[in-house]
Amino acid sequence: MKNPPRERPVKDERDKMIDRDARNWSLELMICATQVLTIICAVKGNSAWKGSLSLLFFGVAAALIYKYKMYGEKPYLYVGLVFLAIGAAFIAWFALTA
Repeated sequence: MKNPPRERPVKDERDKMIDRDARNWSLELMICATQVLTIICAVKGNSAWKGSLSLLFFGVAAALIYKYKMYGEKPYLYVGLVFLAIGAAFIAWFALTA
């Protein structure tokens, strides 16, 4: 005897909110871990601090550019682009000197 096919649960608003919150918490954890890694590398004299610091600037830039996309307010975009440029400068400095 065949079993009837299982119904797929539909993602509701609560599931979407949980997914969004999970991504938010994981990003916060990664930011914290990157800050700790940056400090450890700087204290030990390892040049990798430049690369990990650039990740923090890229994260801030992404958050600000997303806020610009949602709110449409230009200051978010301008400050986000400044942070993006700083992150790119750090990653270039790390790539060229490491």
